[in-house]
Amino acid sequence: MTTVDKFVEQVISAQNNFTSMDSIYLHNKVFGLIGDDDPVEASGEELVDLTDALVQTAINNQKIQDTPSDKDILADQLMDLITPLPSVVNHTFWDLYQDSPEKATNYFYDLSRKNDYIKTRAIAKNIAFDTKTDFGDLEITINLSKPEKDPKAIAAARNQPENGYPLCQLCLQNEGYLGRLGYPARSNHRVIRMTLGGETWGFQYSPYAYFGEHSIFLDEVHRPMVINRQTFTNLLEIVKQFPHYFVGSNADIPIVGGSMLSHEHYQGGRHNFPMMKAPIQRSVDLGIDGVEAGIVKWPMSTIRLRSKDVSELIDAATKIHNTWKEYSDEAVNVRAYTDGTRHHTTTPIAYKDGDDYVLDLVLRDNQTSEQYPDGIFHPHQDVQHIKKENIGLIEVMGRAILPARLKTELQEVEKYLLNRHNQIAEMHQPWADELKQQYDFTEDNVEEIVDREVGKVFARVLADAGVFKWDDAGEKAFDRFVNAVRN
Repeated sequence: MTTVDKFVEQVISAQNNFTSMDSIYLHNKVFGLIGDDDPVEASGEELVDLTDALVQTAINNQKIQDTPSDKDILADQLMDLITPLPSVVNHTFWDLYQDSPEKATNYFYDLSRKNDYIKTRAIAKNIAFDTKTDFGDLEITINLSKPEKDPKAIAAARNQPENGYPLCQLCLQNEGYLGRLGYPARSNHRVIRMTLGGETWGFQYSPYAYFGEHSIFLDEVHRPMVINRQTFTNLLEIVKQFPHYFVGSNADIPIVGGSMLSHEHYQGGRHNFPMMKAPIQRSVDLGIDGVEAGIVKWPMSTIRLRSKDVSELIDAATKIHNTWKEYSDEAVNVRAYTDGTRHHTTTPIAYKDGDDYVLDLVLRDNQTSEQYPDGIFHPHQDVQHIKKENIGLIEVMGRAILPARLKTELQEVEKYLLNRHNQIAEMHQPWADELKQQYDFTEDNVEEIVDREVGKVFARVLADAGVFKWDDAGEKAFDRFVNAVRN
């Protein structure tokens, strides 16, 4: 059997509408994409192995250029053949949902992995380890999965007309989109339609997942992120529909928000983050019956709300959020506005704990200053050699998404610590010199110590982003804010 024969067999055996009668048709569809010459032999029997071989065949037959963009577009076109139509995926999902929400998400997740929409091979390259800190075990990852920008594609994209379609990578219009230079292929992409607050939303998985069943919930309408009462309502409604998932929203203003502020969306999935395991340091009285509230022992300033009554939880969250938006405390550099610019918002996270609904609200402030031009409550300059990017939802909860550059940079740091020939980056030098003063490094312990110290830096990163610090002044300031909410 040729690679095309094997691929067509897998297409027919997949859960779609093709049968053995469609074999000739499918062969010709594949030949139309890759060319008629003999296909390259695959390195394995898995669907991704067959697809790789077919993509290489297309390059050999000069059907596509040997560029990441062309290869991704063709691979997703091939994978689209094993992916049911959006209407079929949605029908199957909601049929399974009648048995259980978990059966429905299992089906959709398995499909998104099998058709390579979720890039499992790329994700497997990520580096991950835990670090013990005063705030529990933090999760450290070095993100190696997202492909580097192809210089040829960047150059070619400059000459491509801007058509504004889709408006962004979160729009529903990405479902089935072919892709183009500088814009990802989405032929095999499927989105589950759902209703939130009387409006249509989409549910999909992240192609380059940062944790288990990393989900994205996106507004049908392309409109900017906003945190308000409706946000809390939507998050808790998602948890009611999918009680085995958490869901949260990035903040809605720059510096403290995520990388996509132009399209309203949330992220969720099946993962128990360090922040969710963190205990209540002290209970507080917000003056709202039926809602337990407490300050979480966490580097970022977090109030945890718990109740069996979702409407009371929404009332409490709205009260905290609205108070925080207007709240200032000059004693700890907290200012709601400067020169008419708003600085305050919250990062909310919702999940179930037994019969209770839980809503964690993280207070955010995006002020800058002459001393801290990147942000007063942002990773400060002395830790930016490890992390300088925004602290978004996932990192707020204790899972570091560190840049790919660190893989090789930390190897050079380890060589330096062992007094071997190295090319240590200048920005790591002060940190490495401090480590040399603290430890006696050997071949056997250097990697473990460096990993642990990276985790400690991330704990500091989160502490920098916390508006009320874990010192006497910070705790008193947090109590003043709680009193403002109650009054």
